[in-house]
Amino acid sequence: MKRIILAVFMSLSILSATHAQVLKPVRWSYAAKRLSKTEAVLFIKAAIDEDWHLYSQTVPERGPTRTSFAFSSSKTYTLIGTPQEPKPLSRFEKVFGVEVPYFENSVIFQQKVKLNVNGPVTVKGSIAYMTCNDVKCLPPETVPFSFIIK
Repeated sequence: MKRIILAVFMSLSILSATHAQVLKPVRWSYAAKRLSKTEAVLFIKAAIDEDWHLYSQTVPERGPTRTSFAFSSSKTYTLIGTPQEPKPLSRFEKVFGVEVPYFENSVIFQQKVKLNVNGPVTVKGSIAYMTCNDVKCLPPETVPFSFIIK
């Protein structure tokens, strides 16, 4: 009897753990490089799981949620332009009725900043994005980031 109860308990534990897994097909990493005393570039990398894709910043209005960056305001730095991205792949998505630009495997976004002080500068903000594969899309997600430029 104890063996049956133990087997049922183990089975339920495994099923519960499997059901509770959350899909995270994109992992973000960050780096900064000082270009001069007054300028730096931020590197925001998305590592994307196989068979998943991340949408570009240039997705049309009728398309899925585009990747976007929000930088916290600060007196210590000023953004130079907007985040840059490499040329995305593109395909027509019947669901949205538009051509949709996206990335697979990995992508590195770059943002230049003007440094307004000497010494270390902290740049904070968040990334909003959406990922899909050929079967489903995950809800849009927002993740915070923080860079220290030395």
